[in-house]
Amino acid sequence: MTGQGRRSGTDAARQALIASIVCYLLWGATPILFMSLGHAGAGAWEIVGQRAMWAAPWAVLLVLVGGQGPELWRVLRQPRTVGLLALSAASVSSGWVVFVWAVNHGMNIESSLGYYINPLMNMAAGAVFFRERIDRIGLAAIALAAIGVAIQTMALGHPPIVALFLATTFWIYGLIRRQVDADALAGLCVECLLLAGPGIAFSLWLHAHGAGIFGQAVGSSVLLSLTGPVTVFPLALFSWTARRLPFSTIGFVQFLSPTVSFLIGLAVGERLSPLAAFSFVFIWAGAIMFAYGAWRAGRRI
Repeated sequence: MTGQGRRSGTDAARQALIASIVCYLLWGATPILFMSLGHAGAGAWEIVGQRAMWAAPWAVLLVLVGGQGPELWRVLRQPRTVGLLALSAASVSSGWVVFVWAVNHGMNIESSLGYYINPLMNMAAGAVFFRERIDRIGLAAIALAAIGVAIQTMALGHPPIVALFLATTFWIYGLIRRQVDADALAGLCVECLLLAGPGIAFSLWLHAHGAGIFGQAVGSSVLLSLTGPVTVFPLALFSWTARRLPFSTIGFVQFLSPTVSFLIGLAVGERLSPLAAFSFVFIWAGAIMFAYGAWRAGRRI
């Protein structure tokens, strides 16, 4: 390979890494937007309805810009694929509702727990459903996360339902998407189109009953409209970088998102008892163990 070719490959890898970091930082920072909307008077259902409504046109735009129109049309002509995407859309939207509700009820820290353990749940699911082999490092990571969840349960006095629900819905989402014969961007667009109808209908119902904040003030209306690109762009960045970065790199970067959410929770004064903080020691240890295993596996390739 020539020096110019090596520089080109290095530049492409650097661009993909930067895009991946931006993607996970955006995901981690979304509670700021949702909390702002909550303070403006928007409920979780209105935020999710508006999110579904505004995400669809942005997803269509990205499909057209990316030249994925033929792929989108192919997917739409396959009833089984559309049905699976309807299930994945239902799973991800239920996670949206709980996440938005949680961050507006002072539960950023517990929500971040869900996104720390989600990759470990995916690893376990791979072993159970797809007979993927888990090495000792992976088993140690899962065990550490399980200990962390158990301690978190003792700290809360009940299971961390929000965290487990978020982790489970995104685990189900990933499980379904793995079975879908569709490009990532085209599949995302179909999901957004499927959710847009209910989102528009619910938003119109709220407006008719004078219960929604959209249209009442320019600032809050603009913030609600931003939920569309905030939803679509990180997913588009993820689909772009996932094909250009090794799994080992993604294994490290993906923990940026819950870390940002965790720090947001601390910044807004959410309570973190000593026992709850101790539970995160095990969660972070599991996350680091997972990232190390991904890095080691990437070196073998």
